[in-house]
Amino acid sequence: MSNKNDLIGVVAEKVGLTKAQAGDAVDAVFDAITESLKSGDEVRLVGFGTFAVSARKASVGRNPATGAEINIPASNQAKFKPGKGLKDAIN
Repeated sequence: MSNKNDLIGVVAEKVGLTKAQAGDAVDAVFDAITESLKSGDEVRLVGFGTFAVSARKASVGRNPATGAEINIPASNQAKFKPGKGLKDAIN
């Protein structure tokens, strides 16, 4: 599985839904995770992992082409920390 359409196909097959229904379900899950992160909440899926927001401080970087210093503004970053079940499954 390498993209969202592949994920939708697998979900449709495993649960016995049409691809359209599975697509709606996958979109709903992604939307729910996104909304939780936007409001500053974590999403913990026991055995799979945790989605969280991490604040990134402002910093100074360099333009690789010119070497000139540039200011990189502070931002929020989405982070994913795999859970024990996921780690065990892939190792």
